[in-house]
Amino acid sequence: MSAPASSGDRHFPLGPFRFHCGQALPDAWLSYRVYGTLNPQRSNLVLYPSSYGAWPEDIDWVVGPILDPERWCVVLVSQFGNGRSSSPSNSAMGLAEDGWVIHHSDNLRAQQQLIQGLFGVERLALVYGWSMGAQQAYHWGALAPAAVERLFCLCGTAHTTPHNRLFLLSLRQALTADPAWDGHRFRARPEQGLRTFALIYASWAASQAYYKEGRHLVQGIASVEEAVERSWLPAYRRHDPHDLIAMLDAWLANALPAPLSAIRARTTVLAGSHDLYFPPDDCAAEARQIAGAHFAVIDSVLGHRAGNPRDAPAEQAFIRSALERLCDD
Repeated sequence: MSAPASSGDRHFPLGPFRFHCGQALPDAWLSYRVYGTLNPQRSNLVLYPSSYGAWPEDIDWVVGPILDPERWCVVLVSQFGNGRSSSPSNSAMGLAEDGWVIHHSDNLRAQQQLIQGLFGVERLALVYGWSMGAQQAYHWGALAPAAVERLFCLCGTAHTTPHNRLFLLSLRQALTADPAWDGHRFRARPEQGLRTFALIYASWAASQAYYKEGRHLVQGIASVEEAVERSWLPAYRRHDPHDLIAMLDAWLANALPAPLSAIRARTTVLAGSHDLYFPPDDCAAEARQIAGAHFAVIDSVLGHRAGNPRDAPAEQAFIRSALERLCDD
């Protein structure tokens, strides 16, 4: 099932916005899409924050198979730095080399402005997030506990672990080792850096079992090298490389500045059995710190993408069942 028609990309002006790092934009904005209709009680609003490198058209398939637009009004919002909301590619936002680092508390404050300004809603029915979206969901739950009724966190953690940090640093190094990098900006497109970036990403995002079973050998692809060239590289080449770095730095900076025990929302945490970024043990350890949280593992060789299974019906069914349990309790 494809996602139903949305509002299309819309821009919500935030006006002057000061970031946690101390930097500011005079006219920041968030890009968002809306699916479904807010009910008269204003009790069915769902926030769906974006994941790393994801544009709405990459992840809106969830609306329909997972999030029923007849029941929910879903607001899919692009995080700062992803090229749709305020980002280095479309604003005066810089990179860490010049003192710019986006924190999820920035995304939270901006999303609060959007939700209250557009809908007049003080309490969300649900925050649904995968990967970096799950990081944002945890921030909503812990920093604005009265403002959210339910959290659904897929394949993500509230704190970036040391091992996950190594992965992110390797991606950053891959891009900035390109000759086009001058220490602050790219003076040309970092083609070699992007190829190395895609190779690293492909080796982490999908599991060893995924490749062993030959799941990458689709649509005439005959090798892992060809899979990277045809499937992974285009996904990152389409982005401005400064945006890729800004989102990496936000992920690197991910450290929830409040205890998980502050979360009062009914919470479900799902981990992927073969996720190399956010292993089940890491997700379970955080879930234990949230009163009443339900934890479960998606048994899947998809690795990290088990939490965003666009073309995997079994994984979709598992996620849908867990969400129904959360929302019907």
